[in-house]
Amino acid sequence: MKPALVLLLVLLLPAVASAATPAGPDPQAIDATVRQVIARYRLPGIAVGVIEDGRVVFARGYGETVHGSGDPVTDKTLFKIASNSKAMTAAVLARLVQQGKLQWDDPVVKHLPAFAMHDPWVTAHMTVSDLLVHNSGLPEGGGDLMLWPEPNLFDRDDIVRGLRHIKPAYGFRAGYAYDNLLYVVAGQVAAAAGGASYEELMRRELFTPLGLQGCRVGEFVLKDAGSVAQPHGRDGDAIVRTRGDADIVPAIASAPAGGIRCTLDDMLVWANSWLAPTDAQKAWLGDAQRAEMWKARTPMPISRLKRQWDDTHYYAYAYGFRLADVDGEWTVSHTGTLGGMYSMMMLLPDRRAGFVFMINGDGGSARTVLGTALLKLFTAPERSLGVDGYADALATPPPAAAPKAALPDIARRQPVSASELREWLGVWRDPWFGEVRICAVGEAVEWRAAKSPKMHGRISRLDGRHLLVWDDEAVDENAWLAFSREGGKARLHMAKLNPDGDFSSDYEDLAFVRERGCE
Repeated sequence: MKPALVLLLVLLLPAVASAATPAGPDPQAIDATVRQVIARYRLPGIAVGVIEDGRVVFARGYGETVHGSGDPVTDKTLFKIASNSKAMTAAVLARLVQQGKLQWDDPVVKHLPAFAMHDPWVTAHMTVSDLLVHNSGLPEGGGDLMLWPEPNLFDRDDIVRGLRHIKPAYGFRAGYAYDNLLYVVAGQVAAAAGGASYEELMRRELFTPLGLQGCRVGEFVLKDAGSVAQPHGRDGDAIVRTRGDADIVPAIASAPAGGIRCTLDDMLVWANSWLAPTDAQKAWLGDAQRAEMWKARTPMPISRLKRQWDDTHYYAYAYGFRLADVDGEWTVSHTGTLGGMYSMMMLLPDRRAGFVFMINGDGGSARTVLGTALLKLFTAPERSLGVDGYADALATPPPAAAPKAALPDIARRQPVSASELREWLGVWRDPWFGEVRICAVGEAVEWRAAKSPKMHGRISRLDGRHLLVWDDEAVDENAWLAFSREGGKARLHMAKLNPDGDFSSDYEDLAFVRERGCE
């Protein structure tokens, strides 16, 4: 080869390498972005990690595990990862498929004979794969009141039995609506096929082989877990701890859908096992099942902001992951939301890059803004609106949107007396949620659930309607009550006070019938 040609190739190599793997953000830019979000949203604590070309280049905690405590968030602080648990549940199933203990197209009833949906045909044809991709026909968040608020007395067998009573909102495999219950069923399928409890399988098949030493599932002793972030909410302008852990953290039925906790260090190992797997990690889960995990299964709606900010044309759910194009690049991601805890994992597989963060405060908007701003540092830094630009846009209603009606002021409510509500006092039952008592407590009337101990509150009247305001802060949405007589029976239907409230407060799916009096 001629010397001049060799010199030309040497000069071109850095440019070719740069084009193949574009440079990611520098640590100073990452840190500045995170600090701007913390300041804008007054976050109590956050842990953030970034991977570039298969290497962790940034891992840092900010703020406190408990606001005002002085206990710092670090990369070893345990956070609830909420629905980022779903990909871990799916990965355990993939391991069992790899081991020949089940197949993705196995009917669910092959492993769980007691399983049933509302429609017998759907029961017979629902596969293991269907459990993971939100196309079952269940209404969005259908049955979530069996999972949250936690802890409660519903177990996973209750959830399997309850599903048959939840009416579908659309046809089987005919659309997308996010659900959690079927991930709990998936955990039960894994337990049946794997010959161990879901918790034991998660430790055996995922935590131990991947070295996720800080992750927790099931019951554990709080003081033995080291640094543990506690969830926070807002009381006016004040940041307040809410839904704090007991000394013994209980096992929860929702674990396969959203009940795992991990540290930032663990989440970065988990993320990198997908971006740049070692030989041992490829032996843990081979190429065939990795490809199955990242196949698009159910198309998802693309929001106005996702089109506008990310130029997204394609959005789909896979097995515990969401797939999308962002600024012409492929992304694999998921988020987690659980009572004062928010998380995000975002992967850019073609770059072997991505990031993870976990927040222990009122962080829904903060997660959207930070996730977008960090992603833009990789995909389109020159077009980024920056933290304030995204935050301002998120807070501004779209031009064509009709103004939302103001919610009623519950401070104006008037208590209802037992004599006023005597026609409706008694024990009521919903087919999947079970019993509630609507009975006199002194001069007042209380609504109390038998299997969800945090769900109790006093009934009042507001604007000519009956209103239920919860006593416990762990219950997210207050509810309207509508009593009626239909078919010779006393019936009760419920609806969220805030129609745009958290879909997991699925009061609209309840249909109570009065069974007996309060004695």
